[in-house]
Amino acid sequence: MWQAEQASEDKTLMEEEKGKHRERKREKVISDMRAPDSSELWSRASVSNPPRLPFHPSKLARGNFVHFKYLLYRDTTACESEERLFHKLFSQYNQFIRPVENVSDPVTVYFEVAITQLTNVDEVNQIMETNLWLRHIWNDYKLRWDPREYDGIEFVRVPADKIWKPDIVLYNNAVGDFQVEGKTKALLRYDGMITWTPPAIFKSSCPMDITFFPFDHQNCSLKFGSWTYDKAKIDLLIIGSKVDMNDFWENSEWEIVDASGYKHDIKYNCCEEIYTDITYSFYIRRLPMFYTINLIIPCLFISFLTVLVFYLPSDCGEKVTLCISVLLSLTVFLLVITETIPSTSLVIPLVGEYLLFTMIFVTLSIVITVFVLNIHYRTPTTHTMPKWVKTVFLSLLPKILLMQRPLEQQKKSISRKNKKGSGNAPGKSKHSKHKDAKLHKEQRCSQCDKATELTTTRRRRLSHQSLKWMAEHMEYSPEVKDVISNVQFIAENMRSQNETKEVREVTT
Repeated sequence: MWQAEQASEDKTLMEEEKGKHRERKREKVISDMRAPDSSELWSRASVSNPPRLPFHPSKLARGNFVHFKYLLYRDTTACESEERLFHKLFSQYNQFIRPVENVSDPVTVYFEVAITQLTNVDEVNQIMETNLWLRHIWNDYKLRWDPREYDGIEFVRVPADKIWKPDIVLYNNAVGDFQVEGKTKALLRYDGMITWTPPAIFKSSCPMDITFFPFDHQNCSLKFGSWTYDKAKIDLLIIGSKVDMNDFWENSEWEIVDASGYKHDIKYNCCEEIYTDITYSFYIRRLPMFYTINLIIPCLFISFLTVLVFYLPSDCGEKVTLCISVLLSLTVFLLVITETIPSTSLVIPLVGEYLLFTMIFVTLSIVITVFVLNIHYRTPTTHTMPKWVKTVFLSLLPKILLMQRPLEQQKKSISRKNKKGSGNAPGKSKHSKHKDAKLHKEQRCSQCDKATELTTTRRRRLSHQSLKWMAEHMEYSPEVKDVISNVQFIAENMRSQNETKEVREVTT
């Protein structure tokens, strides 16, 4: 008891001495604030003959000197007060202990997120990068003071590493540090209320659904909570129900439709305690203008070019080239899409499916074009028509498609005319029959003439073959034989073309 009383008396004596010292210093500063006379000023400046001025120099010197002394006194007193306040607050402060009077009481921490920029949304790696301000507000009873004792100081800025602060981290962080860096200062009020708003750049994991790319919507969440303190130690309370977007800078590719926050109390399998977290859900929408102009519209126009392949004539040699060019263009667009979307097998975007099926149809068009060109350039001298082709295209398909050959149509039309003529004019039946017989005879004569022409051509062919045999068995020089063989080849091709024309004329 005696030692405690002695310590208290010593403490009071020290405070009295400090008070007397402050009073003496204040009186000295006030006495120094008195401005000297003009003669003293000029003597200090070592001026023998001072110039005559339109105003008295003592008034100017007195005003400036008093103002300077007042500012100096105010700054020194404020610095001394703030220094005494810091010494009083942090002399015996421990930043590792929770600021509660009772161990069983939790520290109530108010939490709010303010977004300034949606930096990037990486679809390939499924990461959302954001620039956030995290506002923490709590009360520390050990950091309180009376502003009247410290020249009216109500707020001080203290380094964040000097005080206790909640260890709130981002649970679903993908890259970087999980915890917020404490390099910024905290705002401390005289009643112990602390406001700490550190900025941070977070890269959070965000599973994406790219089915309707580039007209897709994504839902990315940010989960904040204490890493070591459970609900009994730290009680997190959310400020407002949405993210603060007053200082948000718009993104050129994504638009934030909604950003709401929710509080959850979760019990994990690892621990028996209940942990509190605050989750903010960002519902974002892609702006599809860039991909629509540079990807979708060119794909549609290029895919429509495939139809034009079937309108080109068979003699044109660019049918296959056009198909292959379209196929290569679609392949390039498909590669661009695969570089943009995430490499997952769970979901395939509709644009990718469209390009895939379009490439399949373009490949089929190439196969059909090659088949058409092969059929077109076949001649009687190079190929013979198989029997199944004759049965399918001349017997089976005409019946299914209700097609008739031109000769059959002419015969049916003539028979119909004969029936109509016999039924309508019985008195003139003999005359009509005579005309029909005459027409029939003329047609038969024309067919006979064509048949005779065919026989003559066959005879010419026989004579040509005999000449060919004679040319082969005759003895000529090698140069003459080459010339004869070339001439024979040209003659055979011209003859085959003439025969095909004659056959077409006969059929028509």
